[in-house]
Amino acid sequence: MPMTILIVDDDKNFIDTLEDGLKLKNVEAQILVAKSAREALDALAEQVPSLIVLDIQLPDMHGVEFLRVIRESARLKKVPVVFISAKYTEPADRSEAMLAGAGAFFSKPIDIEELWKEIRYLIGRVEGHRP
Repeated sequence: MPMTILIVDDDKNFIDTLEDGLKLKNVEAQILVAKSAREALDALAEQVPSLIVLDIQLPDMHGVEFLRVIRESARLKKVPVVFISAKYTEPADRSEAMLAGAGAFFSKPIDIEELWKEIRYLIGRVEGHRP
């Protein structure tokens, strides 16, 4: 069964670049896109993804707050989350994200190869094996 990745980001260029990069890596994944926390919550009500790629700076909610909301849900609390940010890149920002329950944190621009390695690792960890 292919994995499902939910990308939560309001930057269309980043979303397109990430989708293209994953296609180039021949990633067999269903890609869902939400451009706000509200859209992401609606998508999460319908489906539990294998992993969430989450921007910290969303138009309607801070990404760390969004992560805290989904960590309170029994169905979503184990979904791995990879934070991304162009603005919040200080060590304190990374610490806050990790303490909220993120599996990883990347600063934009992102190295797709490194992101893909982390995605495989996090999903493998949840499934009980390392890919």
